Amino acid sequence: MHEASLAGGVLQLVEETAAREGFQRLLALRLEAGQLAGVDVRALRFALEALAPGTLLEGAVIAIEEPPGQAWCLDCSQTVALAQRGDACPACGSFHLQPNGGAELRVLDMQVE
Repeated sequence: MHEASLAGGVLQLVEETAAREGFQRLLALRLEAGQLAGVDVRALRFALEALAPGTLLEGAVIAIEEPPGQAWCLDCSQTVALAQRGDACPACGSFHLQPNGGAELRVLDMQVE
């Protein structure tokens, strides 16, 4: 379950930011885990909640947005929705796709005090 290591990375990022910016408490954390990122959002949420006690994550509201995947089709020159890697272009059936959205895992923002 690589979501546990991803959660550890998120916690490390929050702690480093707290040390640099001088905040004592994280009120809310908003993440983005695109549908093509290969992240099980439920497992990531579970891992974050398991790490939370005794850390800055404790008591914070955690929101995880899941933007849809999209790709550029090299054959029909269109940006198309892509539910998962390996799918064909819904417009022309080609498999020559370059993902260009929904593959990110990132912290969007934090509310702190």
